[in-house]
Amino acid sequence: MLSVVTEECSTQSGSLIDEIVREGARRRRQQATAWGIPLGPRETDAHCVLRAFAKIGPSCLDGLDGMFALAVYDPRVGRLFLARDRLGEKPLYWRLDGGRLAFASEATTLTGYGPAPLVLRPEVLAIETPVGVDTLFQGIQLLAHATLLTFDIATGSLDQHTYWNLAGRQPFEGTYAEALAKFSVVLAEQVPLRAPACDFALLLSGGLDSSVLAYLLRPSVCVTVRYPGQDRLDESQIATRIAADIGAELVVVEPDPIDFTMVLPHMMSALDYPMGNASTFSEYMAYRKIADLGLKVAVGGLGPGEFLMGYIRHSLVLFGPDAVLDAGMDAYRPLAAKLMHAAGEDLAPADAVTRLVLRGHDPDGRIRDLIAIAMGTVDGDLARGLTLADLATAWRPLVMTSDKLASRRSGHDRRTRLARLPGHRTHG
Repeated sequence: MLSVVTEECSTQSGSLIDEIVREGARRRRQQATAWGIPLGPRETDAHCVLRAFAKIGPSCLDGLDGMFALAVYDPRVGRLFLARDRLGEKPLYWRLDGGRLAFASEATTLTGYGPAPLVLRPEVLAIETPVGVDTLFQGIQLLAHATLLTFDIATGSLDQHTYWNLAGRQPFEGTYAEALAKFSVVLAEQVPLRAPACDFALLLSGGLDSSVLAYLLRPSVCVTVRYPGQDRLDESQIATRIAADIGAELVVVEPDPIDFTMVLPHMMSALDYPMGNASTFSEYMAYRKIADLGLKVAVGGLGPGEFLMGYIRHSLVLFGPDAVLDAGMDAYRPLAAKLMHAAGEDLAPADAVTRLVLRGHDPDGRIRDLIAIAMGTVDGDLARGLTLADLATAWRPLVMTSDKLASRRSGHDRRTRLARLPGHRTHG
């Protein structure tokens, strides 16, 4: 019998909090049919994944749709499988100590299972957050996105391989109008399928990504954060119009300096370790308000700016600082200045991206090398290279900040379920 280790919701059927097949029962049964496996009327995503693993093994990961972090132990072969979703939206940490594997959804949980001294990673000085699989705790690693780890119980050996690669996805071939039409159809079809099957709140900033989600998901409650006196950054008027248009209640959160000093220790504890994300305080205050409203689920938009090149830094790399400033973007002159070399020499794209994302020194050129590797896998396609560079540097703090803060403020039990497998033992 297989066992799955994940975090569960305290419902009668024990459905997964981090739903793996987000479309619900109908889509889950479609996937089960495609795999040729039976699925009872009240069985959940966990049952679906277990039956798929029992029949076809880890190859079933190709059929999972959505965000997930899972562990499955198969006693028939004496192996434990750990896996994360394609873009790494859900965290999963692990450590191997003397043939004993431990894993958890929070890095600090694993510090109690053997020595784990703090290590100041050089990239933390450069972009304020770890990159790759390293954490700030020696011996504890983050399982990479789209990665399957296989641990052999008998030998204590492990193997890792990537089961999906964004760089390997071929770009859309067609005109801009055709791409826009295709993208619109994908959004209109896929976003509503991922709507929570319960009351939820939408984090509505007034930006393009959350506004699109508002119209496609039609939440009953929207939450926005504004700071009095910061009119240039205030998008609450846009959020008010959108909420009224879709018939949703808009809850406006207005933090002050006292709030910041009071919640800072709680934010630090929730994050496990530093994350270079400027929206951390705003997100925490929004999640706190959502929890106070008695809602268990929050939905937000992350990634469009990075994956669709919607930030000024992308324009600076693609078109150069002069073009950006000539377009009237004077507010971005300090950022553009990073690319204006005294000698007037042109920067390579990887050097330009590095200068734009650095917040400190880049010891040994680690961040520059990381970006160069990402951009070197796309055969000169600069747009695709920018997307991969953002995935390597900006994506991790974005998604992990949201996941950890939302988890800490949620009403359901999100305490880590830790599994240790020193021998032929099954934990569920």
